[in-house]
Amino acid sequence: MLQLRQISKSFPGVKALRSVDLDVRAGEIHALCGENGAGKSTLMNILAGNLQPDAGAITINGTDTRLHTPADAFALGIGIVYQHLSLIDSMSVAENIFANQQPVNAWGLIRFHELYRRTQALLKALNLESISPSTTVSSLTPAQRQMVEIAKALSRDPTLFILDEPTAALSEKETVTLFMILRSMRGAGIAIIYISHRLEEIFRLADRVTIIKDGASQGTFEAKALTRPMLISKMVGRELANHAPSPERGGPVVLEVNGLSGRKFRDVSFRLHAGEILGLAGLVGAGRTEIARALFGVDPYRGLVRLHGKAFHPRHPADAIQRAIAYVPEDRQRSGIFPSMSLRDNVIAAALPRVSRRGLYREQIASEKVLAAKASLRISATSLTQPVGLLSGGNQQKVMLARWLMTHPEVLIVDEPTHGIDVGAKYEIYELLEALAQKGTAVLVISSEMPELIGLCSRLLVIREGRISGTLTGSEITEEHIMSLAAI
Repeated sequence: MLQLRQISKSFPGVKALRSVDLDVRAGEIHALCGENGAGKSTLMNILAGNLQPDAGAITINGTDTRLHTPADAFALGIGIVYQHLSLIDSMSVAENIFANQQPVNAWGLIRFHELYRRTQALLKALNLESISPSTTVSSLTPAQRQMVEIAKALSRDPTLFILDEPTAALSEKETVTLFMILRSMRGAGIAIIYISHRLEEIFRLADRVTIIKDGASQGTFEAKALTRPMLISKMVGRELANHAPSPERGGPVVLEVNGLSGRKFRDVSFRLHAGEILGLAGLVGAGRTEIARALFGVDPYRGLVRLHGKAFHPRHPADAIQRAIAYVPEDRQRSGIFPSMSLRDNVIAAALPRVSRRGLYREQIASEKVLAAKASLRISATSLTQPVGLLSGGNQQKVMLARWLMTHPEVLIVDEPTHGIDVGAKYEIYELLEALAQKGTAVLVISSEMPELIGLCSRLLVIREGRISGTLTGSEITEEHIMSLAAI
């Protein structure tokens, strides 16, 4: 159905794609793998009509074509689910799903009854009957937004369906629903390109796998002929050692929480020690993120919090920052990075006093500190002035970590620390968190990836419906134990 031949694309200072070949058959799920910055999203944006290749040919159903605009891609049956959602918060679910293709009457007015009927059918197929077509997108959870984005792409009945990290915000239940739909589409002869850093998904879904590294093809393989170590080695060009769990450390109590209650959580109590990596596990929507937001002063709460034994009640993130608490949020696009601002300005945003003299900002001091952070965290960017929105997802995540490390935190809260980033960058972040713990930082990790929690944490709190349903340590931290405590 699709053939790409010798596709190349350059940006100022960056060769994003180097003579990439790709062919996708009708009725197959074709995985596209590679580290962040390998060129996967650039390739998909060329197929979506958002970018034009510098060289190469695109053939769809045997016909050479040029995709000048997204409308050209839609006309040829190409549907895409972007990693960074394209929804408009102020519009309804129905208006987002059928944007630019709403049913209208003879006077050009939207036929809302028909619009809602079509939307309801799509939502039902995705097991989203609890969402009304008239619901405003801004009120949805990240997982619901992702499913609406998928519904939006499905509304055009694509014959070539492209998904870029579609499960990053989804629970296991929603992931199972999506996989059922994809397998059904494959059976109907639809070609599917599936991009994911979750390697277990690749082996569950894919028929074939194409690997890209540094903008160049590394080959196409039958999925059943690959093993996990083989795939990782071809993606990152090196073997990755298994990450050992953080050892239990008995440092002094830094953060103590008693009877904490707020939006989506209640009666939460725990202690976080210096040098410890403590995990919060649970299903999507269990209340883990809300606990983190309360501790960082974003949302109000009831209960008692002590920091180094003294009562502490942050009413604003500035209060938490002043007391050396840092928070890396789950959604880096909406709540973390400033995409149009430079790498330098993003990194120093929370630590302006550290790059100022007598109240005046000193650019040279800021540049020196950010250059050191860039080298330490191996952030790949062309310069300190490059807009962060142009960096890969893994590098954006490192920028957020660099920002908070600049504040020298005593408590670091990280929510989904490796959300949507490649396996090589994941291991770098794991090593960074472990190094911080060894230096005495108290780390609280929230993650939906159980292998991540098992490999990182010395102690684990499982949250179910806003309450702590159990505490696991040492050999007790297994997927079976986590799920038995997390499931309703």
